[in-house]
Amino acid sequence: MTSSKFIIPADYAHWLSSLKTRISGAQQRATLAVNQELVQLYHHIGSEILERQTRQGWGAKVIDRLASDLREAFPEMKGFSTSNLKYMKFFAKQCPSGLIGQQPADQLPWFHLVTLLTKVSAEAEREWYAAQAIAQGWSRLTLDIHIKNRLHLRQAAAVTNFEQHLPAPHAQLAVEALKDPYLFDFLGLGDEAHERDIENALIRHITRFLLELGAGFAFVGRQFRLEVGGDEFFIDLLFYHTRLKCYVVVELRGVDFKPEHTGQLNFYLAAVDAQIKAPDDQPTIGLLLCKKQNRLVAEYALSGINKPIGVAEYQLVRSLPEPLDTRLPTIEEIEAELAGDLTTLPN
Repeated sequence: MTSSKFIIPADYAHWLSSLKTRISGAQQRATLAVNQELVQLYHHIGSEILERQTRQGWGAKVIDRLASDLREAFPEMKGFSTSNLKYMKFFAKQCPSGLIGQQPADQLPWFHLVTLLTKVSAEAEREWYAAQAIAQGWSRLTLDIHIKNRLHLRQAAAVTNFEQHLPAPHAQLAVEALKDPYLFDFLGLGDEAHERDIENALIRHITRFLLELGAGFAFVGRQFRLEVGGDEFFIDLLFYHTRLKCYVVVELRGVDFKPEHTGQLNFYLAAVDAQIKAPDDQPTIGLLLCKKQNRLVAEYALSGINKPIGVAEYQLVRSLPEPLDTRLPTIEEIEAELAGDLTTLPN
């Protein structure tokens, strides 16, 4: 008795790949749909609680009773704790339309919303973080870190000459990919650290480094070797930006910015464009990180450079001002307000 060997059709692998993509997409859409339904439900519950307490004079203890009754009726569902019901009320009060600015709140997971509502007081800032979290797919931890590090004040703040040397709209996308200053306080180094010490520490903490650089940066190598005319040169750090579709050369300086620093970086960019850049890549951009910069001096220096370069400071010891305690209510104040014990929250 002979058995025939099963022969996989030639197009099976391609078909399987397309099916996997379709299934993955369906799973993502289903997850998003479930999240949207949940957030909309929470907004409805919060609105109902708010209306009954403000217009019908229901007491704060009703929330405790409601939490108990809902948990008993739906034991398989999480999210009906007293504190979460209070957050639902706070959500409805802060976002009566169900929007955060122009952003649909139900595009974010529930506890992303709680983070935004409790840690960001200004409406414009809250909308900015909501938009970024949606666009970049930030986890709740990443969102929390960026809020703590005041990313909205630093994003797109580097001195650049991108508008002069990159086509629009690529120039604006490149500007938005950089920030100033960069916070390297996670390295545990003091201000006296040397360039090589900083570079070594950044590689040891590459995950945190990439998080600080932002979405799209892929690490290529450190001390990346170039050979030009028989001479060797070494780039401090080389990245590829998957969204900008270009290489990014990062040079570290353990001193304040000097105009001559841009000349060497300009040379590196020319070499990468000539030797590494693929025909369909966008022009390579440079990022010069220094201890301190005079923005006017940096602008003058970049005006005479023919390659796209950004200049930004880095901080080894945090010097950004922490948010003032009075800008946001504490968790205790929020809990008290949601329970009806406070009529107003500090701005």
